[in-house]
Amino acid sequence: MVQRFVLAVAVFCVGLSLTQASSLSASGEHDEVLNGVRLYYRVAGASDRTPVLFLHGGPGYNSYSFATLAGPRLEKDLNMIYFDQRGSGRSERPWTQAYSTDILVQDIEALRQRLGTQRIALLGHSFGGTLALEYAARYPEHVSRIVFVDGLSDGPASIRSWRERLEKVKPEASKAAPVSGDNPSDTDRVCAETKANMTFVNLSTGKDGKAFFDSMQFVDQEIRKKQDAVDEKSGLKNTGELSNALFSGGLACYRFTQHSRLTMPVLVIGGRHDGAIGMAPLRELAAKLPHATLSEYEQSAHFPYLEEPDRFATEVIGFLAEAKSGASDQRDQNNRKN
Repeated sequence: MVQRFVLAVAVFCVGLSLTQASSLSASGEHDEVLNGVRLYYRVAGASDRTPVLFLHGGPGYNSYSFATLAGPRLEKDLNMIYFDQRGSGRSERPWTQAYSTDILVQDIEALRQRLGTQRIALLGHSFGGTLALEYAARYPEHVSRIVFVDGLSDGPASIRSWRERLEKVKPEASKAAPVSGDNPSDTDRVCAETKANMTFVNLSTGKDGKAFFDSMQFVDQEIRKKQDAVDEKSGLKNTGELSNALFSGGLACYRFTQHSRLTMPVLVIGGRHDGAIGMAPLRELAAKLPHATLSEYEQSAHFPYLEEPDRFATEVIGFLAEAKSGASDQRDQNNRKN
């Protein structure tokens, strides 16, 4: 009798857990307390596919504009999860101001566990790409595939691309900028120069700073205006809280180093005219990852999903739709070993 009771309780608990996971992965908006913070995410699209977690940039931006402008194309074939990181968008700003890359990675893991899925695909843009790399390096067994879109993988190299752009558009100001070192392996020196270059770029662009950074991120400023209109409609603002915390913690000097941990397929997408990140670190990242493919967008800067939307949707769907189950990726890895 006791054994039957214990068995019944166990079956009830398992059923309750599965029901909870199912409701949390159902289409629509969700607010869940995960890792001590109330986090927002929205589920949309093909429910029979591996969940694709979109990680936005900023730091401190949100998932609204991507979901609005790029989401409808992707949702036809993919199971999309649009996630606002802590301190961003519709998610909570922790009263403890607990922000770090490691904490953000743990937030992603908490979300994966709450969704009740063994594996997820990651689609990271800009700083979201950084989180995709770090999460996959920490939990490679839970990542099927990664799409890395104009992401930050080498801070000093990206800052050097800022300076190169400044030399082209404002040569008289660039002459006073600190000179970057010739030895990229000298991390401390390069980081010091990176911080100096960041300060210089901010000071030298002055009141024209927004126009300068807009030119680095968009080839077509009309598309930037379209994104601005969507941002205005959302009513969401970047408070700067997350960004300030991460850059104060050394984000400008960040370099991804755990390439061998990422054994899953990775699609690296870069806009050829992206002055915010630069194509050089994207090419280097793709070369160092075990199973990466580089796709360079000739007519784009930092937002290829806006400037070349048809190509972006086709490539991303083609790449991620192969991850309908973990079996195909496992076969790919087995074939590479043989």
